[in-house]
This record gives sequence, structure tokens and C-alpha cells, in this order.
Amino acid sequence: MMLDDIVIRSAARAPHAPALRGPDGVLTYGQLDALANQVARALLGLGVQRGDRVGLWTEKSTRAVAAMQGVLRLGAAYVPLDPLNPARRTRAMLEDCRIDVLVTTAARAAELRGGGLEQLRFLIVDEDTGPWLTWSGLAGFSPAPLPRPALEEDALAYILYTSGSTGTPKGVCISHRNALAFIEWSHALLETTPEDRFSNHAPFFFDLSVLDLYVAFLGGASVTLIPEALAFSPRQLVELVRAERFTVWYSVPSALILMMTEGGLLEQPPLPFRAVLFAGEPFPIRHLRSLREHLPGARLFNLYGPTETNVCTWHEVTTLDPARTEPVPIGRASCGDRVWLARTDAPDTTSDERADVGELMVEGPTVMLGYWGQEPQGAAPYATGDLCRQLPDGSFEYLGRRDHMMKVRGRRIEPGEIEAALLAHPDLREVGVVAAGTGLEARLVAFVVSTAPKGPTLLQVKKHCAERLPRYMIIDELRVLPELPRTPNGKLDRRALRALAGA
Repeated sequence: MMLDDIVIRSAARAPHAPALRGPDGVLTYGQLDALANQVARALLGLGVQRGDRVGLWTEKSTRAVAAMQGVLRLGAAYVPLDPLNPARRTRAMLEDCRIDVLVTTAARAAELRGGGLEQLRFLIVDEDTGPWLTWSGLAGFSPAPLPRPALEEDALAYILYTSGSTGTPKGVCISHRNALAFIEWSHALLETTPEDRFSNHAPFFFDLSVLDLYVAFLGGASVTLIPEALAFSPRQLVELVRAERFTVWYSVPSALILMMTEGGLLEQPPLPFRAVLFAGEPFPIRHLRSLREHLPGARLFNLYGPTETNVCTWHEVTTLDPARTEPVPIGRASCGDRVWLARTDAPDTTSDERADVGELMVEGPTVMLGYWGQEPQGAAPYATGDLCRQLPDGSFEYLGRRDHMMKVRGRRIEPGEIEAALLAHPDLREVGVVAAGTGLEARLVAFVVSTAPKGPTLLQVKKHCAERLPRYMIIDELRVLPELPRTPNGKLDRRALRALAGA
């Protein structure tokens, strides 16, 4: 089975069942299946072939999901891009991935014209007239199935770009086999049925969205796309939960905490949630305890795994000891993966000589094919970069990063990428970026040494970053120093910067 087979099978079983709700309408399984075939034929006319990459640079919509399915039916791979990315960053990803066809809006297509991308061809999702193939033009293509390309399970299905330590985003290549190992495991865990109503809180370029879409489709359930503009609007999210009567919710803990503390979730009468899943960052125990108490009938799951492995461990939250102060464990291996600890003497981490502490390693069916343009991962285990402790029952507890990577509001961020953007500013000579605070209070603090007598203002630096980085990487604070702290070997002392940021 391939990813696109999931919708085809559900459409054959229940063509009139609702599959997808979005800001642009509702599609049944039969309609989604037919529309995906039309998209596939249109993309074929634009030259897309098996093994090609097709970019998706647009907001969440039923049309975007149909485009994903259409891409897969040609044996190609889709590359979802942050709709809030500046054009400069998107251009770099398109060039890196050698994308010639992009599903996007008319305004974004206009931004990308020229500049070395003359070969780029577009499918426009938001207008019915213009110089490019538009969505209304799909009516001229047959909704009948196309001949299925012969693909191996290890064929590339999609690429998710993550923050890169060298200042360049890295494309994580996920195969059909990688994705299905997670999807089928999640479907079995949740025992998904056609009566389920899934929420889709995460953006499509974030790996959490894979569960929302494909596990719902595998079980013949429906999924509601939550627009990006509402993702961290707590009162509107809670209103949506009430209106849509979701049975399965999956998001970063930050979103749930906002819904509880500012959206009135804990004041709502009994909700139909039967499963609430969270991932991406530790869930502060006091907030998790409140959620556990308010949803006594729901199963709560803490899922863990970097984009490179999707989910590789899981822990079900049952009862919580009133005396517990630390986050719940990340649990045991999932999806047929194997996980273990490797001892590490990484610098800039808390020293711990016990044998039960080390870097979490993963091998198995969910481990990525590799990074786009780099050597394949092959059968080699993936080193997560996360320090963990193995508990007496064999499960694992997350302790923190062994390198300099930061987690801010559930997003994994390499400081090097922000620092590279800052160093492009003509008035900055040295920079160092750290995260201060945790959870909703987390903020990005940039320490800089300026070449100008009067350094740039925070507003000027934010504007500079906005032209080069996605919104979640734009700094929150700017501190100008005469010089940056260094370790004895001359390296940037990030521990000292974190102390300054905390102070």
C-alpha cells in the first residue's frame, strides 16, 4: 500500500462519507478521490513525472490536500512550504529541491517570477483567471483514475524542511514506508472509525499533520483543517472544538495550554474527546494535570520523535501522582522502531556520568531516507541529539538537547540559521542566539556586536529577519554587547548567553 491508496480505498468503501472540512468547503471521500485524479492529470500536463518534487506554498485548504494526493498518484513527492515564508526563503528551497512545478496562490506566483526560476510552472489555487493554470481549469481534466506508477515502498513520498545548523534549511526525505509505519501504528493505537472527527491543528509542513490527515483517512473518519490564523487564537479554537465536536485532537502542548488558560477549555461541559495527543515539547505537569482531570474519559498520549523519525516513542498518561513535578516520560519505542541510549560527552550540557543517561538513538521503519542532496541514511541509526534517561521500567525520560538546538513553542530551531540571517545585516559583526524561558513564555534572544557606533534597533533587526526567515524564527529580544562571551577554546559561550538571557 502507498499513501495515496488510503483515500482510494476509503472512497471505494464510502464515497459519500465526509472526508475533509476546510475554509474552502467540504469534500466527501468520492469528491476528494476524483479531484485528486484531476489534479494529477493537470500536473502531468505541466510535465510532472515519477520521482519529481512538487512544491505546495499555500494556506491549508481542501484544495491543498487534493494537490498532495494528486502529486502522489503520479509517483512524485510533495514538498509543503510554510505559507508565511518570505519569498527569498521559499526561492532557496525551490532551488535546493529542484522544483519546477508549484501549487500556490496568484500573489505568491507573482513574487517568484524571474530571478532564476523562469522554468517554474504553477497551479493556482485561489483565482480562476490569469496567465497560469488555475483551479477552475481542472474541470477540463477527467476525474477517472490514472494508470498507477510502479513504486517501491522506499520511494520518496514527501519532503519536510527543518531548521539547519549551517544557516540553510534541510529537507527531510520521507518514504511511503516511513510514513505508513507511523500511520498504521497510530490507526491501531487509536482504533479509528468512520465516526471519528479529527482536528488538524498543525501546519502541513510540520510532521504532526501526517497523523491528522492520513490516520483519519485510513479509518474513514473526517478531518477539519484549522486555518493557520486560528492556530494560536485560544477562544476561537475552543469555539471550534465545541462546534466540530472533535473526538481526536493532536497538537503541541502550547496550543492546549493556551486553550486551557485563555480560551476557557476547562470551563466547557464534557467534551467528546476520546483521545488527545501532544508532541513537540514537554507538557508542564501542572497544566497536564488540569487537562487529565477535566477529561477523565479521554486517553492522553505523549508522542515523541524528531521530524527525521516522525514518532518513535510513546507514553500514555493515565493517573498523575499529585507530588509529581517533572514532565511525563516520552515512553517506549513505537511503530516497529528500536530505541536505545548512547553515552555522550557532548560539551555545553549538564554532566551526568550515570549509565542510564545518554543520547537517544533510533533505528527502524520510520527513520527517514536521509536529507535531500546528502548521503542516504540507509540502515544507519539516527542520533536524535536528545539526552534521555532510561527509567527502571525500561521507558525513557527526556532531559534536553545535547547540542545547541532550541525548542520554541514546539518548533525545533537551529540557532545557526538565525545567526546566519543576522550576520547578513551590514551593521552586525558577531551574533549569538539563545532561547530563554519555556513553553508559552519561550522567547528568542539575540546578542550582537555592532560595527556601527549606534547599533540597529530591535524593529530594524526584526524587519531584516522577516525578509529571510519564517515568522517563528524572528527574534523577540535584542541585546547589544561590546563583545560576546567565549569559552577557553574561543568558542561562543552559549551557556553564558543563556544565563544573561535569563537574567
